[in-house]
Amino acid sequence: MAISSQGIGSGLDVNSIVTQLVAIEKQPLKNLQTKATTLQSQVSAYGTIKSQVSALQDAATILASASSWSAQAATSSNTTAATVSADSTAASTEFGLDVTRLAKTQTTASRSIAVGTPIGAGAGTGTLTIQLGSWGGAGLGPFVPGSAAGVTVNVNETDTYAQIASAINAANAGVKATVLNSGGMERLSFQSTTSGSDAGFSIASDSGFAGLDSLSFTALNNGSESASGMESSQTGLNAQFKINGVAIESATNTVANVVTGVTINLLQTTGVGSPVQIAVIQDKTTIQKNIQAFADAYTALNKTLADSTKYVSGGKSGVLQGDSTTVGLQALMRKIVGSESAGSTFTRLTNVGLQQQTDGSLKLITEVQGTGRTDNLNTAMKDMANLQKLFTTDNSDSATNGFALKLRDFAKGLIAADGTVSNKSTALQASISRNGDDQDRVLERASRVEKQLRKQYSALDAQMAKMSGLSSYVTAQLAQWNKTS
Repeated sequence: MAISSQGIGSGLDVNSIVTQLVAIEKQPLKNLQTKATTLQSQVSAYGTIKSQVSALQDAATILASASSWSAQAATSSNTTAATVSADSTAASTEFGLDVTRLAKTQTTASRSIAVGTPIGAGAGTGTLTIQLGSWGGAGLGPFVPGSAAGVTVNVNETDTYAQIASAINAANAGVKATVLNSGGMERLSFQSTTSGSDAGFSIASDSGFAGLDSLSFTALNNGSESASGMESSQTGLNAQFKINGVAIESATNTVANVVTGVTINLLQTTGVGSPVQIAVIQDKTTIQKNIQAFADAYTALNKTLADSTKYVSGGKSGVLQGDSTTVGLQALMRKIVGSESAGSTFTRLTNVGLQQQTDGSLKLITEVQGTGRTDNLNTAMKDMANLQKLFTTDNSDSATNGFALKLRDFAKGLIAADGTVSNKSTALQASISRNGDDQDRVLERASRVEKQLRKQYSALDAQMAKMSGLSSYVTAQLAQWNKTS
């Protein structure tokens, strides 16, 4: 039996002795655990580095794309009447917009009945057929059916307006039905789902019963209730507007690509002689934001590399301090940013206001710094073609390519499967795995030693117990012999 307390036969504190001897065997474990903590911190640091390299690649990719330099900004002089947006296919332009009519949907409404009342008094059934089309050239009739077939909806005399509305909406007939409640009475309102003169509708009943006929609408009645009870409150109409005096119609109030790449949202009509002035110009604000994002991504990565490799005498140095891979990566980044590009009148980032600071970060200078100085972004933007070339020129040479291509390809290579950052991360994970195996071996050896020591001390204690028993017997015999003598 193993001994876990003070020896019975020997009187020794066996448990304390064994524990201290095993602790000696486990001494390498402390160093291994400290090393494991360091490795985990390094893995975490390289996780951050990899994420920031990816962010730099994304920012550089945007600047390397020609479409990011062709972004256009559109403005409206009267956003109450019209708002405007433009995409990269739009060309810089200006034009006047006159809105004489907005696009409208057709709406009709039924007669009023008590809330929740069935439309009929019996058990009859019938159908309503909803047909899309137009109400003549000027929206005044007669109705001209469209090419699509009408949609039929079944109706019972026991149905309420709510049930009929639900059936019509489920039919997806191009018309939405809504129940309107007021003063204990309700009406069934119909509206086409799209605007425009070709999105009108007619409703025909099969004359199954009077309540069903009251929902038919086959002729315009200029806002007054028809014989069947349906009332027309609005006819579907196209929007009418002029661009630089040229008359144009649109089925919707969102007008896209009448001017290539430009989308206009018509909101209200304009007064005579008061056109909305629309301007489309190169979106310099977005371009500046893209350049700033590029500088920020580079600076964030540079800071992480600097913090992780810094040496502090007598203090806490960076977790990657002295690591040649990380130091080399930082030096290479700074070399690329300080290099030159060919293909533009601008050759360095400093020429356009991207200045490398003493800590390695990139600072974007937008304003003139002194009399006669041109090394700022605002001045560079006056020559947008060469500013773009500084970032996007492809010379098929990593040394002289545009800076967006340089940094994009550099970052892409770092985080590729066989790239520097990926390889370093893999190596650190392998080191952690080996460290774990070493810890397991130390613990396994300490367990064997503990088992062996407890076995040895158990045998020693048992032997000393026998010797103690023999000593007591001899002592008793001598005492008895002395008395007899």
